This record gives sequence, structure tokens and C-alpha cells, in this order.
Amino acid sequence: MDNLDSEWQRKGATLSDKTARLGLTQDEIVRAIRAGTLHYRQNSIHGNPFLRLLRREVESLVKQKHGADYPKAQRTKTEVARINRELKRLRTQIAALEEQKSQLTADFARSEGHS
Repeated sequence: MDNLDSEWQRKGATLSDKTARLGLTQDEIVRAIRAGTLHYRQNSIHGNPFLRLLRREVESLVKQKHGADYPKAQRTKTEVARINRELKRLRTQIAALEEQKSQLTADFARSEGHS
């Protein structure tokens, strides 16, 4: 039991039930707690309650439910979505710069014609 207590104190060894929902539903978390598969501690931040769960237990449960590659697949999916957002932002920026360039070129051509 002493080892379990020290695990609760170790940095990065716990996560909130909200974070655990990236791989599990709230119902699955509650069922696992009732079955004794997940240990938890009640906590709150700024008056908002949440459950602290042991990361290794959550990861084990996610791997059982979705397979061993699920966490990596989720990270990859998240990274691809981030890259797609950045590409969209850059395309918008490129279009705006192309428009600005076109306007400057047209203005310059008109001024050259009047000189």
C-alpha cells in the first residue's frame, strides 16, 4: 500500500477523469472504479470537483479496450489535425499576401504609366 501512496505523489503519475476521457467514456471510468480496476481520489480546483486517477491504470484500461496502438494512433490523429489547421492558416495568409502583392503591382503599373 505504501507503494501505491507514493505513486499518488509522483509527478505525472496521475491524471484527471476529464483527461482520461480521451480514451474512455465517463461511464467506463465509473464502471472501472466500481469494479476496482481504477483507483481514484477526489480533488477540486477552484471549487470544481474532479477525480484523480492513476495514469498507468487508465493507460492499461485504454489498451485493453482499444488495443496497444490506440494511444499512438490518437497522438498521430491529433498531430495531423494540428498540421491541417496550420496549413489552412498559412493558405489564408498566402492568399492575403498574394492579393496585397497584386494590388501593389497594379498600383505601381498605374503610377509608371502616368509618369
